[in-house]
Amino acid sequence: MSYTGNVEVGGPPDVRELPGLTITKLAVGPFDNNAYLLRCTATGEQVLIDAASEPERLLELLGDAPLSRVVTTHRHQDHWGALGAVVDATHPSVVAHPDDAEALPLPVTEPVRHGGTVRVGQHTLSVIHLRGHTPGSIALLYDDGDTPHLFTGDSLFPGGPGNTWGDATLFTRLMGDLEERVFGVLPDETWVYPGHGKDTTLGRERPHLPEWRARGW
Repeated sequence: MSYTGNVEVGGPPDVRELPGLTITKLAVGPFDNNAYLLRCTATGEQVLIDAASEPERLLELLGDAPLSRVVTTHRHQDHWGALGAVVDATHPSVVAHPDDAEALPLPVTEPVRHGGTVRVGQHTLSVIHLRGHTPGSIALLYDDGDTPHLFTGDSLFPGGPGNTWGDATLFTRLMGDLEERVFGVLPDETWVYPGHGKDTTLGRERPHLPEWRARGW
């Protein structure tokens, strides 16, 4: 596998070819955000996860294929800075959890909740609500029957959960959701695509869950 997930702002994207689905990872903007473009190879339909910044670079990734949806993983502005420009140029559905919808610059036309789905051509992403980093943070799971692929926004990174700013209640809620809805049901080989930085797997992170609980972040 040539895909590593190691990308840098200003550098080229990294592309992962799965049976029936292509994942393109691009780093953009001053906060080193990851944007992910998913394309169904059968239909050409595309879904963008987090129109974070640098709309011209995101639009360049699309090529001539249609963009059906833009999913925003959570309300923080560094994850939707290019949303307006991308939507104006391509007219996709705007997807987000209702609990974060009011903070976005455009109306959410396709609200999703825990257990819902997002279509990418012939493929389906499952929505996992992970409360704590923000009220409406979501992860998206693509399971092709071999290796599950999980797009976690800012809720899970290599080395720990997302920032809860020292709030014990929010931290406990996020850890509970991660343990129940992610680590409790998905296998170690699940590949994790975070909102910033390098990728990881659940197997690499699982041994550290007690450590995260103990340190409180």
